[in-house]
Amino acid sequence: MTEQHDVQRSVKVLKAIANENRLQILRWILNPVAHFEPQVDGDLVDDGVCIGRITDKIRLSQPTVTNHMKLLCDAGLVSSKKIKNWVFYKPHREKIRQALESVI
Repeated sequence: MTEQHDVQRSVKVLKAIANENRLQILRWILNPVAHFEPQVDGDLVDDGVCIGRITDKIRLSQPTVTNHMKLLCDAGLVSSKKIKNWVFYKPHREKIRQALESVI
């Protein structure tokens, strides 16, 4: 990877976590069992947290939360998975670690 590519990636990550709501969501899904009740569909750890649960907890509209999650996905910090009619989000722990280390 070139230095320019590293800088661009760092900027994308920093923009993604610069918003307090996105940072809060990321913190919650990094430890989902502590922050969310068990789900009917999808395991909190293996499958991720349902967008509906995140929306309820952060108290924002679903389109707003979906946009926040898209930015976190685009930055490589989380991944999404569809189960039935719901989308679940799971953190990419290694990518988060690498992204934060690349800033330093």
